[in-house]
Amino acid sequence: MGLLSVPLKKPSEVDLAKPLKTLVQSNYRNLAPEQLNVINDAISELNQLRNTAVWKVFDKQESGLELNYRYYDQLTALESKIPVQELQVPFKWKDAFDKGSIFGGRISLTLTSIGYERTCVLFNLAALQSAVASNQSVDNDEGLKQAAKLFQQSASIFTFLKTLASATIQGEPTPDLSQDSLTALGNLMLAQAQEMFVIKAIKDNMKDLVVAKLCAQCEELYSETLRSMQRDSVRPLWDKEWIPQVAGRQAAMHALTMLYHSKVSQANKAFGEEISRLQKAVELFKTAQSRSSNPTLFQEYAQRAQKSLADAKKDNDFIYNEIIPDVNNLPSPGKAQLAKVLPMATHLSEEFRDLFTALVPVAVNQALAACEGRKTELVNGEIMRLREATTALNGLLSSLNLPAIVEVTATGDSLPPSLQEKASAVREKGGIRQLKELIERLPELFTRNKEILDEAFRMLDEERDSDNQLRAQFKDRWTRTPSDKLAGTFRANGEKYRTIINNATAADKVIREKFATHKHGLELLSMATDQLAKEIPSAGAGASSQASNSSAAQALRTLMESVETMKAERECIEAELKSLTIDLKERFLGALSTEGVINEPAISLSEIGKLIGPLQEQVGETVARQQVLSTEIREAHERFVSESGVSTDQRDRTLSELAAAYDVFTELQGYLQEGETFYNGLTEILLVFQSKISDYCFARKTEKEELMKDLTHESSRQAVPATPIIPTHHTSTTAMNDLGSSSSAPSSSAPPAAAAAAAGPTPYPQQMQGIPMAAAYGGNMAAMGGGFTGYAPPPMPQGFNPYGTLPYPSAYTGFPPATMVPPPYYGTYPGAYGAQHQQQPPQGAPGAPNSNNPMGW
Repeated sequence: MGLLSVPLKKPSEVDLAKPLKTLVQSNYRNLAPEQLNVINDAISELNQLRNTAVWKVFDKQESGLELNYRYYDQLTALESKIPVQELQVPFKWKDAFDKGSIFGGRISLTLTSIGYERTCVLFNLAALQSAVASNQSVDNDEGLKQAAKLFQQSASIFTFLKTLASATIQGEPTPDLSQDSLTALGNLMLAQAQEMFVIKAIKDNMKDLVVAKLCAQCEELYSETLRSMQRDSVRPLWDKEWIPQVAGRQAAMHALTMLYHSKVSQANKAFGEEISRLQKAVELFKTAQSRSSNPTLFQEYAQRAQKSLADAKKDNDFIYNEIIPDVNNLPSPGKAQLAKVLPMATHLSEEFRDLFTALVPVAVNQALAACEGRKTELVNGEIMRLREATTALNGLLSSLNLPAIVEVTATGDSLPPSLQEKASAVREKGGIRQLKELIERLPELFTRNKEILDEAFRMLDEERDSDNQLRAQFKDRWTRTPSDKLAGTFRANGEKYRTIINNATAADKVIREKFATHKHGLELLSMATDQLAKEIPSAGAGASSQASNSSAAQALRTLMESVETMKAERECIEAELKSLTIDLKERFLGALSTEGVINEPAISLSEIGKLIGPLQEQVGETVARQQVLSTEIREAHERFVSESGVSTDQRDRTLSELAAAYDVFTELQGYLQEGETFYNGLTEILLVFQSKISDYCFARKTEKEELMKDLTHESSRQAVPATPIIPTHHTSTTAMNDLGSSSSAPSSSAPPAAAAAAAGPTPYPQQMQGIPMAAAYGGNMAAMGGGFTGYAPPPMPQGFNPYGTLPYPSAYTGFPPATMVPPPYYGTYPGAYGAQHQQQPPQGAPGAPNSNNPMGW
């Protein structure tokens, strides 16, 4: 049949696995290890699917369709679940129509965009459908049905690509993805699909008028195809036989319209009209064969028209003697279109299985992260209130030498029981030696994070210097976006990370100073009981017994019991606060499904309030109770001192020092453990940050190499030869509203031969002649950024204090909304995160062909 099929875009090899795993790791930190393993397996499967699918199309077999359906569906599903602007995978695809040299075409475009990858995969799917359809046998119903279905699906994809390509490619696309090219290809596929219906109608001996209407519509579709293919912007793309082939088939469909309409005239005994239409049919069949340079094109029908004309003339000459009217004055049969652009289905593959079910949509993930941040901020605020109150209470007791002052009056020179318990607890927890080890690890942890960040900046600097050097060398021809513009957000957020690291050292300094201040007391508490007893000065023989039995002493002991009870209650409240969990995934999914957006603040604050409200009341109650208790302790202490006459001697000062040292030990141990957790968590975040920069630099390196290759070979490239001018007798007949009207050729967009020779060859658009334009290289990075200028690394929250109540600079304002779930709980980590919603490019895939047609397809 000589049907046309579209050439394929050639891809390049890429590794999806590493960048995707990095992206998931940074944005889905709330995934359980087993879920993360499942996701990593899915990413590996997707990577393998890609490497198989994009090359399978070149076999031009139907088996390649399902593989690419599956790959496209997975891309579509994945695109809604990850922040695609952060995925730094350089997808490079060559232009489908650029034959280039013996080494292949050189016109290509590289973008780090899943949307661009989807666009190119979809183009190749439409091209493969056209190839499989063209190879179908039209001698049987099954072949015709499959060809019609695939041509319609191909037309649907090319039509859909006009929207998708403009949405996913910022700047100038390769010629095959231009709007004019996609329009022409969509028209061609639709015309060839209609031709399948024509052949089917003829094979089924359908009514002559129905066949004539189908042919008239097919002729119009080919006429529209011819007009769109002859536009100056795309005419140089096509193989030399394409336009003649389309022009020939357009004329042939016009001829078939006349042939079958003549049979209607014969049935109506309008013999003059029959002869007029047959004469025109014979003329058009000759035109079709001439245009296509194929003397056998529709030869069977041409011979049938010639024979019918001879028979009709003979009968008219001898029997009817009717006048032969002008064919231009005869009515047309009308038109019937069965080939249509099909609706787009959700999934291409009939057996679609989402590999990434564990991943929720980006908007939901961001809402969950923001919700978790709000909860963490509120929880940490309440924990801070508890800790600050307890610290103040400990300070009061230490200043009054309680509870030791009550115990010493009753025990004389022996160690007070409370001090013995505190010393025992310190020794069990490793004593001063354990604190020293934790403090000595801080510089190592600090250095590790600093080195990771320094390496990230080194890669950025190296990439920038390389770009600047080549820009100075090639000047205006180095058309890609400057590195400083693309990497600005990377550098800004890197500097914020550096501020976080530097400010962490200030917290480390406070810890060291507090350790040094209380070092002597910590050393004493770390001693064995008998050694500690020797270090404490002896008590005087005063009125110890009398004081210990006084009403004030009894009151103080009761109050100390209340203090211990209050501290135990606060430990329980803090534990409950830390264990609070909230899961609003289904709520957010429902909101996204029904409303299209998620009002995260309203939903989160309402639900978090219900969850944390009772505990906030308990915190408020215990803080208020402490004020009353503190007043009672001061009053009882004053009475005790007044009644007992106990003075603050050296022993009392030592006991007070030890009590303060115990509080500092507990405090520092908590701070140091949280600090170590903070540094380790920051390491994970910085490794992801460094990995993103590594992906960015790799994408820029790939882009640089492509541009270098084109610039290096620029001088050796030959101009694209001029497109042969279609002879005047090959010009298209115009699709007529009235098939009986005259058949005039539309004006060709090609210049006369002399003008063409003077103008020189008809080239590709300037930017495609070997010097890629900014949109093809620099512009693609602007589209990525999308990827780079919009990149937001995981922020450190405002007022972030990794070490509890230590004074810590609030230098973390100005971070963009988070795109990742906050790290695990780090002590008093507030974690202010904001939601971020992204619009996704159009999605969809062709569905099944329209079954509402008279042939039952």
